[in-house]
Amino acid sequence: MSTADDLPVVRTLAELTALVERDRGLYVRWSRGPRTDLPAVTSTDDLTGVAMPGLSANPLDVERWWRDRPVELWVARRLHDYAHLPRDKGPGVRPWVLKGRENGRGPDNEPLVADVRPLGWIDPAVIDEAKTEVARQENPWGPLRRTGG
Repeated sequence: MSTADDLPVVRTLAELTALVERDRGLYVRWSRGPRTDLPAVTSTDDLTGVAMPGLSANPLDVERWWRDRPVELWVARRLHDYAHLPRDKGPGVRPWVLKGRENGRGPDNEPLVADVRPLGWIDPAVIDEAKTEVARQENPWGPLRRTGG
């Protein structure tokens, strides 16, 4: 692995939650990793092929309206919402945590992140924990997934 991909691994939902509680400006990116993403630090709009000014990522910062609800549930939901991406995007796609600066918004209103600093891979067991936490909630919830048609 290259230096950019030789990252620590976040192994539990509690560990990721602690990162989110400690720092702002954290995102999850679902891709083949920093080695692939950092040379250009752009994403491509799947519909048009247009290069966008930053990496498409999902914010982990807790919104004020969440108030005193569990941060762990917030983080679990952020992971669960996009857990379908490894299946949809193909082999080698996995989640990693980064710190960066929002540099615009993509067509799905997702942040486009620049000045990226990779922090760690997210172990698949964390995604399983997130799915379990979301399933424990009162109301049913599925991932944010587009379907053709």
